[in-house]
Amino acid sequence: MLEGTVDPKFKKLKDAFAGNFADGLERGASFALMVDGKIVADLWGGHTDKAQTKPWRNDTLVNVWSCTKGIMAIAVAMEVERGRLHYNRPVAEVWPEFAAQGKDKLTLDLLLSHQGGLNGLSVPMDEAGLYAWTPYVDALAAMAPLWEPGSRCVYHALTYGHLAGEPLRRVSGKMPGAYVNENIAGPLDASFYIGLPQAQDHRAAEIVEGPKASDWVDAVLASPYPHACANPTPIATAPNTRSWRAAEIPGGNGHTNAFSLASIYGNLVGGNSRLLSLEGLENAIAMRFDGMDSGFQSETTFSAGFRLRDPHYAHRASPKTFGHSGWGGALGFADPEAKIGFAYVTNYLLGFDDGIDPRRKRMIDAVYDLI
Repeated sequence: MLEGTVDPKFKKLKDAFAGNFADGLERGASFALMVDGKIVADLWGGHTDKAQTKPWRNDTLVNVWSCTKGIMAIAVAMEVERGRLHYNRPVAEVWPEFAAQGKDKLTLDLLLSHQGGLNGLSVPMDEAGLYAWTPYVDALAAMAPLWEPGSRCVYHALTYGHLAGEPLRRVSGKMPGAYVNENIAGPLDASFYIGLPQAQDHRAAEIVEGPKASDWVDAVLASPYPHACANPTPIATAPNTRSWRAAEIPGGNGHTNAFSLASIYGNLVGGNSRLLSLEGLENAIAMRFDGMDSGFQSETTFSAGFRLRDPHYAHRASPKTFGHSGWGGALGFADPEAKIGFAYVTNYLLGFDDGIDPRRKRMIDAVYDLI
C-alpha cells in the first residue's frame, strides 16, 4: 500500500511509483520531489524488513550509500564559500600530515573529482578501523598515491568521504555528522544522519540484497584498480548492523528519506533557505573531470564531488543538473533550470548490466513529462 501526498498536477508520479512495486522491483522505498521550493510529492510504500512484516512509514530512514557523497560535496562547498577551504589549494594546508609521500601539492579539487590517486588504502584495514575514523584518515595521510594524481579518474568508493571529511573537520572543528546536522539538515528540518544515533535506530530500514547488487564490487576487485573495494571490502548488508550505522563513513553511510534528500537538493536551486549563494553553487558544480573512469571503464563527469550528466537523468534534465546516486537504487539530484530537487531511496539493492535502474528512470521520466 502506497501512502503520502502529491499535488494534483503531479498525481501521475504516484502511478509511476506504484509501477515499481507492481513490477516486482521494490520491497520498500520513498520518493519526493521539490519544485521551486515546494514539496509537490512525498510518497512511500512497501516494507522496511526482508520478511515484509513492517510497513514503510513517513519517517523511515534508509542507508543511501554514495548519495552521501553529494551531501559531503555541499558541506565542503559551504566551507569554500566561507573561505576556510579552497578547491584549488593543497589539502596539506589544513591537514599537514597529508603532505607525506609526495602529496604536499595534492588539491581538494582532485580529491573530490576522484583524480587523487587515493581510490583505496594500500595497507590492510578492517571494519573497526574504518568505523573509528582516525585509523582510516591516518592511513590515507601516510600513504603514497596509487597512481599519479590528475592523470586519470578512478572512483574513490569509500575513501572519498574521509578525504572530504577530514579537511572539513580540520577547519570547522566538527565531524561530518555534526556538521551536516548543524549546517544542512537541521536548518531545513530534514533528517540526514552520517552516524545514526541509537535513539533513531528504530527508524532504519533493513537493507535487502537483490540480484546482481554486488556485481560491481566483484568487477572492481578483478580490475586493475582493486583498492577501491578492498581494505575493507564493502558488504551490501553492513547497514543492518549497529556498528555501521553508528560510524561516520561519509562516502557511504548516510541515512535519510526521500523527503529530506529532495528538500536538501531543492533548497540549493529554488528554495527559500538557500544553503549556498548562486556563486558558491556555480563554483561547486563546475566540471572538474569529463572522460573515462579507468576503474569502471565507463564515461563519467564530476564536479567538486557531484556527478554531472548521470545516465539516469542526462537525457531529460538540463545541462547543469548535479547530484549523486547510491549503491543499488538511491538517487538525489537538483536541476537548476527546472528548480527541482529529486530523491528516490530504497532498501532493495539491485544491479543492472547496463547500469540503468528502471525504477529511477521511470520516476525521472514521469517528472520531466510533467514539468
